[in-house]
Amino acid sequence: MLRNQAVGPDPDTESARIAAVRRYEILDTPPDASFDRVARLAARLFEVPIAAVTFVDSDRIWFKARHGLDDMTEISRADGLCGLALLEDGPLVIPDTLHHPLSASNPMVTGGIGIRFYAAAPIVTADGHKLGTVTIFDTRPRELGPEDVTALKDLAAIVLDEMELRLTALRALRREQERRQAVVRQVEDERAARLRAEKDRRVLESLTSTLQRTLLPPALPAVPGLELACHYHAASVHDLGGDFYDVFPLDGERWAFLLGDVCGKGPDAATVTALARHTLRAAAHHAPDPVAVLDTLNQALLEDALTSKFCTAIFGVLTPREEGGFTVELGTGGHPPAYHVGRGPGGEPRVRAVGLEGGMLIGALPEARFRSRTVVLSPGEVLLLYTDGLIEARAGEDRRMIGDEGLAAFLARRRGTGGATGLVDDIVDLLDSLPEGAEDDVALLALSVPTAEDAERQMPGVTSTAHTTTLPTDATDEEH
Repeated sequence: MLRNQAVGPDPDTESARIAAVRRYEILDTPPDASFDRVARLAARLFEVPIAAVTFVDSDRIWFKARHGLDDMTEISRADGLCGLALLEDGPLVIPDTLHHPLSASNPMVTGGIGIRFYAAAPIVTADGHKLGTVTIFDTRPRELGPEDVTALKDLAAIVLDEMELRLTALRALRREQERRQAVVRQVEDERAARLRAEKDRRVLESLTSTLQRTLLPPALPAVPGLELACHYHAASVHDLGGDFYDVFPLDGERWAFLLGDVCGKGPDAATVTALARHTLRAAAHHAPDPVAVLDTLNQALLEDALTSKFCTAIFGVLTPREEGGFTVELGTGGHPPAYHVGRGPGGEPRVRAVGLEGGMLIGALPEARFRSRTVVLSPGEVLLLYTDGLIEARAGEDRRMIGDEGLAAFLARRRGTGGATGLVDDIVDLLDSLPEGAEDDVALLALSVPTAEDAERQMPGVTSTAHTTTLPTDATDEEH
């Protein structure tokens, strides 16, 4: 139940809250993939069209991340609903905004957006200051159960953790800048310091590159009747990435494949990557059901005392079909949808997103639930898996993210499927054509079934083609 909020916030409390918002230096900062990911996850998790991560300033509500509100970056505090949420002791849930006195006349309710449902969990600091909210909207009335409210609060806690990490990094960067300025003032030591720094950089880049390669399979296996292609691009030679993929045999004629993305970078992300690959392999050999495999990984990440990171992943099982091709059972945990690419009856491109709504982040929540779906991969068709560095790459003069729609449109524009290798080559060319390339790590894994004509052109015994994976050398159907 809402409190009486006619008096507004206490002036002293509000002044301290605004100071806390300023302390995190978050307002008017550029888009950030970590916060964008939370907004997208909230929209998928609660099956709503609009979700946002907001921060409340003295006179405005500023959107750090948004899903479904592409043209809105901020709104006045008087016209928004998030300011009301900060006055509550906990999450604010309004099942029907038209029938509640605090929201019935709000412009977001009566205007073009037409908000009919509103729920927000405050982002609360350790010393009790409410900085903003993780908010979900719908254009129809609905209810939110206790478990959903808890999940919304958990997302707000994840945002706060990311902000604390960001603030720590900013402070560390400033300390490093001050230290370097002091070194520069000591002219007699400048040359020696520069040489030591250069040596350390080369050693770090070499170690990072070597370790990154150990986290990926050295080569894709040869799978009878299947063409495989992969690509890996690390955005930085200084940081270990958390993207990974693998393909390996199971019992009999079945094969397993996977692709995932660990939150963050650096040694912690590398630790989670190694744990995830090992756990997925072991769980698949024990019980190759995608949902059960992802459940096992979720439990392993939660129980690992050395890390608090989570990941997204797609895990699949390939079973050959007598009439050709494969039955593919896919399971997902919070990962972008795969794409099933083929040709229609008239030869026109056919691109279908293999979405699995409801699959939650892996390693974030004990009660996480995962979904599976079965598709058929027929001759001439390709199944594409990718990490979100691909759809978060920015193109055009306005530097808009490619996004799910942009990727689907790109796949539909291709003149020929070209199998797994041709598809991966085309995506690599797309990324290379961007002025700034991919700003985040990108992992690609494509699987295709050659047609009879393709098989005749292949050399005898050749059943699989692996695309060469690369690392940078410098700093630049049916659901279950």
